[in-house]
Amino acid sequence: MTLTELKYIVAVARERHFGRAAEACFVSQPTLSVAIRKLEDELGVTLFERGGSEVGVTPIGQRIVVQAQKVLEESANLKEIARQGHDPLAGPLRVGVIHTIGPYLLPRLVPAQIARTPQMPLLLQENFTVRLVELLRQGEIDCAIMALPLPEAGLVVRPLYDEPFMVAVPKSHQWAKEETIDAQALKQETMLLLGSGHCFRDQVLEVCPELSRFSAANDGIQRTFEGSSLETIRHMVAAGIGVTVLPMTSVPRHVDPEGLLRYIPFRKPVPDRRVVLAWRKSFPRLAAIEALSQAVFECGLENVTMLDTEEAARQSD
Repeated sequence: MTLTELKYIVAVARERHFGRAAEACFVSQPTLSVAIRKLEDELGVTLFERGGSEVGVTPIGQRIVVQAQKVLEESANLKEIARQGHDPLAGPLRVGVIHTIGPYLLPRLVPAQIARTPQMPLLLQENFTVRLVELLRQGEIDCAIMALPLPEAGLVVRPLYDEPFMVAVPKSHQWAKEETIDAQALKQETMLLLGSGHCFRDQVLEVCPELSRFSAANDGIQRTFEGSSLETIRHMVAAGIGVTVLPMTSVPRHVDPEGLLRYIPFRKPVPDRRVVLAWRKSFPRLAAIEALSQAVFECGLENVTMLDTEEAARQSD
């Protein structure tokens, strides 16, 4: 039995598909399948019900997968303890961040972190929320900056800040000179959204639920387009294709009055998202988590509601 085999069975249990699990583990499907069959032979039990479009987990397989996840977490902790010795602030901290936060927070966070703990460089990885949660559970990263809600994963969560949303429109749009926008008005517009897999897409759909029904029935919405990143969408809005919703940190601090875009606040109640820092309950370097949290608080993000350290700590319990 190896840690690699345990990682494979956890991935299959999560994906319910050997091909997707192999892709998530960066191996070929035959390699993964052979390793899992070898583990089943060694244990003398069947872990997965094969056949059909979805792989099922047997009752004994479910128990073994839960234990395998614990073993993977503890293995990661052993490596972490050995690497860091007695100083939790010494050595790199592996930090995940979702795509709609990274480009806007990191340019401020990295200098703030260097000033606070230069001996603790950040190893950064951008990814989707679901993938970051899995990397956390496998011990591949130490913590992650994401937005609520998160999948149930037994993680410790510390709120960092609440971030309001804004509407971005072309300068020629009829809303360009409006002071505020009602969220319900979005359903009459051509909306530009992030593609599936981005949690911010789901948060925008909560702002205007009618958008999620567009594929089934054209309920007063003209049409929607998808983009691969907020920056791509921003350029599409500037070109006059439609309007979009952006998180406040992605809005430039100084908007060029001669530029192609206008940014307009929502009317109350203003939709927003809560940005949090998440880590495994068993992660030993709590001082590193605290240092990273403090660096975020010192970033000087405008127009977001920072949650102070004491409040954040209470909500993590």
